[in-house]
Amino acid sequence: MAQEFPTQARVVIVGGGIIGCSVAYHLTKLGWTDVVLLEQGQLSGGTTWHAAGLVGQLRSHANMTSLIKYSTQLYSELEAETGLATGWKNCGSLSVARSADRMTVLKRTAASARAQGVDIEVISAKEAQDLWPVMAIDDLAGAVWLPGDGKANPTDLTQSLAKGARNRGARVIERVRVTGIKTKDGRATGVSTDKGNIAAEIVVNCAGQWARKVGAMCGVTVPLHSAEHMYIVTGKIEGVHPDLPVMRDPDGYIYFKEEVGGLVMGGFEPEAKPWGMKGIPDDFEFALLPDDWDQFEILMQNALVRVPQLETSEVKKFYNGPESFTADNNFILGEAPELKNFFVGAGFNSMGIASAGGAGRALAEWIVNGAATMDLWPVDIRRFAGFNNNPRWLHDRVKETLGLHYAMPWPNRELDTARPFRRSALYDRLAAKGASFGSKMGWERANWFAGPGEKPEIEYSFGKQNWHEAVKREMKATREAAGIFDQTSFAKIMVQGRDAATVLNRICAADIDAEIGRSIYTGLLNERGGYESDLTVMRLGRDKFLLVTGSAQAVHDADWIAKNIPEDAHVTLTDVTSSYSVLALMGPRSRDILAKLTSADLSNAGFPFATIREIDVGYATAYANRMTYVGELGWELIVPTEFTVGVYEALHEAGRDLGLADCGYYALEALRIEKGFRAWSRELTPDITPYEAGLAFAVSMDKPGGFIGKDALVAAKIKGKLTRRIVQFTLDDAAPMLWGGELILRDGKPVGEVRSASYGHTLGRSVALGLLHSEAGVDKDFIESGRFEIDLAGERHTATAHLKAPYDPKSERVKADSTELREAA
Repeated sequence: MAQEFPTQARVVIVGGGIIGCSVAYHLTKLGWTDVVLLEQGQLSGGTTWHAAGLVGQLRSHANMTSLIKYSTQLYSELEAETGLATGWKNCGSLSVARSADRMTVLKRTAASARAQGVDIEVISAKEAQDLWPVMAIDDLAGAVWLPGDGKANPTDLTQSLAKGARNRGARVIERVRVTGIKTKDGRATGVSTDKGNIAAEIVVNCAGQWARKVGAMCGVTVPLHSAEHMYIVTGKIEGVHPDLPVMRDPDGYIYFKEEVGGLVMGGFEPEAKPWGMKGIPDDFEFALLPDDWDQFEILMQNALVRVPQLETSEVKKFYNGPESFTADNNFILGEAPELKNFFVGAGFNSMGIASAGGAGRALAEWIVNGAATMDLWPVDIRRFAGFNNNPRWLHDRVKETLGLHYAMPWPNRELDTARPFRRSALYDRLAAKGASFGSKMGWERANWFAGPGEKPEIEYSFGKQNWHEAVKREMKATREAAGIFDQTSFAKIMVQGRDAATVLNRICAADIDAEIGRSIYTGLLNERGGYESDLTVMRLGRDKFLLVTGSAQAVHDADWIAKNIPEDAHVTLTDVTSSYSVLALMGPRSRDILAKLTSADLSNAGFPFATIREIDVGYATAYANRMTYVGELGWELIVPTEFTVGVYEALHEAGRDLGLADCGYYALEALRIEKGFRAWSRELTPDITPYEAGLAFAVSMDKPGGFIGKDALVAAKIKGKLTRRIVQFTLDDAAPMLWGGELILRDGKPVGEVRSASYGHTLGRSVALGLLHSEAGVDKDFIESGRFEIDLAGERHTATAHLKAPYDPKSERVKADSTELREAA
């Protein structure tokens, strides 16, 4: 007898592709059995069924790698649990290099894999051919071999996950179309369907390429766009056997896997073909798009170079199945900032099969625990804002992001499409001065300034790039005279109301209940004691606080704070990012320059470090915050947008004879790393505590009322021993360039990875901040007694570890800043 259609459930999941089924499977595994999964057609009928099924473990972020390592483990065990085959085969994978630069990438990949505990081997072209005998190798420089990688059958895997969920009580219902999302008081409360309404505590949007449409039903931004993804299946080819590894040839934009004695060959062309501009038809089930051999031509030509036998092989089937892609080639996970209890798992960029096991578990844990259980920032839904959902922008950006799978991952690589997007008031003036712009959270930001005869365009390489000398000039100006940085992209949040001080003091780790006019650096910690963000809180009035945080964090931080404001508290939160520009005036002559434009007392006594005042600057009235991210005397001028150009012009007029220079973000990054200042999403993450980061001074353990994360820090203090710690390094050799992600070795054994790196021109060598790990403890003795090396694309370079920043400003004018900042390490 057929079961009645449910009218309520604890969780309703929208979408029966592999991610929806994985979320259902993992929720039931965690004990939440009152789960209903709704699929508008049949399971896997959207994009899952035509996926190629490649499972490559390694990603650039350690936690993303760990999600896929979990996927491989799950897929290998699932059949034994459910009795349904998954097609999982641990056949390993090869990636080959056609150029010296790609070989450098693979060697960097190998070092990163060792840092993350992934089994990998750098091998010759001939050794690669021994593993994959049907390929030509005349043009290859080498390869890497990952024995733990594999492949799976997407439809079988989806059915197996669904059965595992059903076995523990979940209901999986096909042929039900969700027509609306029910909400009340800012929360999701259920779904409307063509078969009736279902009330629910939690709604999960796993609707694949329909996820943007489902989000739009309730005002939630899910910025993804479909693009055509093509591959062919051949007849039998001599030399192709069932255990043949997956093979990727990124310089040719192509991949191969074995299927029934033949090959599946597909790829990611440099300029993709977006699809579904007018929306995705609801009945697009187990459907394909027309063959497009013209679009496929670049992939086919490259495949014939790699596998000459394809010339005479039968093409049995041409698959052209659309898949959804995001603006940065990472998937979307987490609770929507616009609507409580509404979660999203979508936008898997042709990596859904590899990611689904780990991503489904991570999302299920987030739902059950009420917060993420690990650092998921690369895929966090809150890295996007409403403006990222613009359909024309998404269409143009996705043309490029599909190709990023196999594009050369140059250091500091910038995306070219759908730009410029967000511009500060100074954009045209900085462009006229030779600014080379990068993009963050959509903002066009000056990375460096080209000098006379130089072009403001990046020439990518793994060595010193063409802007090396320009950044040297900018760093020298900041260290010896003054630099001006347009940091308008900083996110700015105004928190006001009768209870603002009390509420913020519980959310912030430092004591922010200070006198009006104080500026306090603090972390926002989670219950595990890890950093959800680090920011500056400026007390403008008794009930008025301005928070300035990183460019990428506006949505994330506003959401974190809002979710931690008690419902009965008298507090309002407003994103005022667009209302103010930020001009950072930094360097030993900054006081002399600013003094020409203001009547304010700028002396150490009259304007101490960590103070914010409203002052006159030329004709404008602006906030001046005495704070530094470069380790020099300086002020961040927070200027109403309409006064920005006037303040900028006045500063340059005043600084003309004092050495003032325009400076960009590359110089800023190098200056902060020289001083050992930490950055969120690099050294500070939801998995790293203030003790591990060396920032205990910015935590007020004894303030009244405590703060979120205090219990975890108390427990860590009782434990005593730190097994992880952020440490600063300089290379002993002045020549090599570090970029981040490199492996750190102590006495020849892997102990960590570089989180941030740059060339420190003040120090005359590369400087880095790395996370070290040792179960025996990472203390002063561990650091001082070890011999450290950093693996740079397979070459080991000796490095010196520093417990105190190797750069310290000598000028007496900035001693107050140096003392009050306190050495982070």
